Amino acid sequence: MATTAELFEEPFVADEYIERLVWRTPGGGSRGGPEAFDPKRLLEEFVNHIQELQIMDERIQRKVEKLEQQCQKEAKEFAKKVQELQKSNQVAFQHFQELDEHISYVATKVCHLGDQLEGVNTPRQRAVEAQKLMKYFNEFLDGELKSDVFTNSEKIKEAADIIQKLHLIAQELPFDRQSKVKSKIASKYHDLECQLIQEFTSAQRRGEISRMREVAAVLLHFKGYSHCVDVYIKQCQEGAYLRNDIFEDAAILCQRVNKQVGDIFSNPETVLAKLIQNVFEIKLQSFVKEQLEECRKSDAEQYLKNLYDLYTRTTNLSSKLMEFNLGTDKQTFLSKLIKSIFISYLENYIEVETGYLKSRSAMILQRYYDSKNHQKRSIGTGGIQDLKERIRQRTNLPLGPSIDTHGETFLSQEVVVNLLQETKQAFERCHRLSDPSDLPRNAFRIFTILVEFLCIEHIDYALETGLAGIPSSDSRNANLYFLDVVQQANTIFHLFDKQFNDHLMPLISSSPKLSECLQKKKEIIEQMEMKLDTGIDRQTGTLNCMIGQMKHILAAEQKKTDFKPEDENNVLIQYTNACVKVCAYVRKQVEKIKNSMDGKNVDTVLMELGVRFHRLIYEHLQQYSYSCMGGMLAICDVAEYRKCAKDFKIPMVLHLFDTLHALCNLLVVAPDNLKQVCSGEQLANLDKNILHSFVQLRADYRSARLARHFS
Repeated sequence: MATTAELFEEPFVADEYIERLVWRTPGGGSRGGPEAFDPKRLLEEFVNHIQELQIMDERIQRKVEKLEQQCQKEAKEFAKKVQELQKSNQVAFQHFQELDEHISYVATKVCHLGDQLEGVNTPRQRAVEAQKLMKYFNEFLDGELKSDVFTNSEKIKEAADIIQKLHLIAQELPFDRQSKVKSKIASKYHDLECQLIQEFTSAQRRGEISRMREVAAVLLHFKGYSHCVDVYIKQCQEGAYLRNDIFEDAAILCQRVNKQVGDIFSNPETVLAKLIQNVFEIKLQSFVKEQLEECRKSDAEQYLKNLYDLYTRTTNLSSKLMEFNLGTDKQTFLSKLIKSIFISYLENYIEVETGYLKSRSAMILQRYYDSKNHQKRSIGTGGIQDLKERIRQRTNLPLGPSIDTHGETFLSQEVVVNLLQETKQAFERCHRLSDPSDLPRNAFRIFTILVEFLCIEHIDYALETGLAGIPSSDSRNANLYFLDVVQQANTIFHLFDKQFNDHLMPLISSSPKLSECLQKKKEIIEQMEMKLDTGIDRQTGTLNCMIGQMKHILAAEQKKTDFKPEDENNVLIQYTNACVKVCAYVRKQVEKIKNSMDGKNVDTVLMELGVRFHRLIYEHLQQYSYSCMGGMLAICDVAEYRKCAKDFKIPMVLHLFDTLHALCNLLVVAPDNLKQVCSGEQLANLDKNILHSFVQLRADYRSARLARHFS
């Protein structure tokens, strides 16, 4: 059994248990072991071991039953003991309740007795105190102060308490009979008050917070308490302004006093508020006046910068002071202090701002035009100008003399950035310095100045000058710089629009001025778009000049022999020189248009240019007679024009050139196939007269055979 018990080791695993039993049994190993494997002996060992396990199981079971019986017995005994303890606890709790009731009864009796004693003692104390006051009052009547409380300087606190009470009593005495004693009490009252203030001052210089607190508590009932606070505030500021930054010095001073004032005075928020008021009304106000008055009339730019900087730093200081306890409405308190400093400067702020912005903007523009040696032309306004503009849009009559600007756009991003920067700073100052009720109106005034100088005096002037500088369609080698004007004007207006959204909108978004600003912006956009459209799209505009340049190229480079060569068998070129130059010119203009505009405007202008380009080539081809080889060259030219048209990325333009290419096939197709080509997909829907006009361009059209086939 001992051997069996040894086999039950923790943790118990049945497979391992069998393995250990096998290896312990002689003859239970493998055939390769020291002893031969004996299955009968192993079976016998298993049978014996099973019997031992059964015996062991019976013993353990008996032991378990015995322990269970013992556990049940002890559980019953424990339950009985718990019941006895519960009964004892109930008895103890009942005794505790009785004791608590008895204590409450005794306490009630004691309180009642205390009230009775207090009722007897309070009149007695008052009588004793009145007797003492009468004794001290008699000393003032006699004119000689003998009591130790008045002669001993160390008992100044007790003396102050007594004299303060006597001073109140003296106020009730008739003046005619008790004038002498009243004056003596008042004199002593004043002397003690001065001594206490002097003691407070000395303690503050020594840094004795506890002594300051004691003296301040005594002075609290005296009329000179406010003078004590004034002395404290004055001494706090001694040596406080040692840096160059008065605002930082003031913030540090208030932080230091805020930590200290609660340990000295019973009303720290009042004292701290009085200190802050003193700092604002005396120190900061004099500093602000000194900084602003010297440049108020002489230098508007520096004045506005200083005003913005000082007001910002003052409001930042106010934000820091909001952390302190200054009473119930500290926001209003601090706002009034700031207003008292800056009210004389803020009343006419917007007049100074707008006046400076106008003069500064005018100077920036004038400096730019002077650098170009350009004298600005006067541009008409009002009804006459509007009438001229409408006539110019609807006719091809140039109103006014055309000028040569030598390719100068008279638009400068540097000028625009300077104007926008000045306006941005004006918006920032307006936001900070304007009263909330005046903010939208002031912001609108700044916006109108920006519109006047940026949009009208600069962009609109450049557009008018550009329109006047557009050459006529029959000019040779004309400089079509109006697209440069368009590109720069487009870029500039994006900058203008960005400032409108970023800096103006937040200031007017919740006011009626919003709709007024949006309307003004809309009018400016429409006015500029109208002039841009006029310069690009009208018959005397840039597109017409482009077509005119193409006509000049074709007229100069295209020869009649190109499409009717003398030697039909010795043509080496793939397309004509005129085609090469026209395509190069068109690609350059397409790229320029794409760079000058954005959005749908690009497609609109390219559509118009593409249609006019197609019409020009169509009409140009109608001027020549084509031999067989000449017709092939014409097809090659049109194929090159079609490649050029692909750069437009306008489906309609490409379709027009596809159709034109199909028409050119009529110049070379065999007479027998002519009807079949005309009925093809691309030519079937065309007017028969158009088809006939192209067939007539063939050199062999007069032959009866060709005429018979086409008819």
